[in-house]
Amino acid sequence: MNINETSRNGIPFLTCDGFDAAGGVAHGFSTREGGVSEGIFASLNLGFCRGDDREKVLENYRRFTSAIGVDYEGLVLSNQVHGDIVRTVTTADKGKGIHSKGDYEADGLITDVPGICLTIFGADCLPILLYDPVRRVIAAVHAGWRGTVNGIAAKAVDKMVQIYGSRPEDVLAAIGPGISMCCFETDEDVPNAVTEAFGACALKHIQFQENGKFHVDLKGLNALRLEKTGLLPEHIAVSTVCTMCQHDRFWSHRYTHGERGSQAAMLQLL
Repeated sequence: MNINETSRNGIPFLTCDGFDAAGGVAHGFSTREGGVSEGIFASLNLGFCRGDDREKVLENYRRFTSAIGVDYEGLVLSNQVHGDIVRTVTTADKGKGIHSKGDYEADGLITDVPGICLTIFGADCLPILLYDPVRRVIAAVHAGWRGTVNGIAAKAVDKMVQIYGSRPEDVLAAIGPGISMCCFETDEDVPNAVTEAFGACALKHIQFQENGKFHVDLKGLNALRLEKTGLLPEHIAVSTVCTMCQHDRFWSHRYTHGERGSQAAMLQLL
């Protein structure tokens, strides 16, 4: 499977060809292009908590949801806290976080209800979408380095199995645009946490630098975790986009030192 860029109605976005081939869902990973926001938020900012004008953000949502073919009224957002909580979403949650106040914290959302559009955010952290076309279950996960270490993507798959009867070998995964190994430079606390969580198999995803820092491959680590959970390697698509390298087209928290908008990844059962 691969993640490719396309556009519709003047809005560029990325999709996973494996999801499209399986059918039954609409989805997309946003860029920072094609919206109406201005200044440091130009132009497609989908984050409400960054300081942008709310009406402009809402218009960005209308444009993006229309472009990727999901239901604007069915959006469900969460308050992300870099944790490992995966929340089950029901019809009662429709509109939370956008049309009504979000009343929960979670970095993962999961549902089997058609018409609900799971939405998670990132601007270097990884957006990960999961789809079981057999049991018709979806999940959306936000994974920074803490979420990666705590295995939030695997916990979402486990929940798909436990609650909805999914089989890991049926699950498709799309790891979207985020900071890549080339730019994710850290102190020793991150590789220490990674090796404690993953063991020796993590070492190929860590590079020691001459300046005493480390580069860590969050995309590879999440793919590794998903494989260990039972996903087939050919069912895991990984975006090659590094948000920091391509900061002109994607929001990057590191590059902008936090003065930025947010990307979103959305997934909805049809």
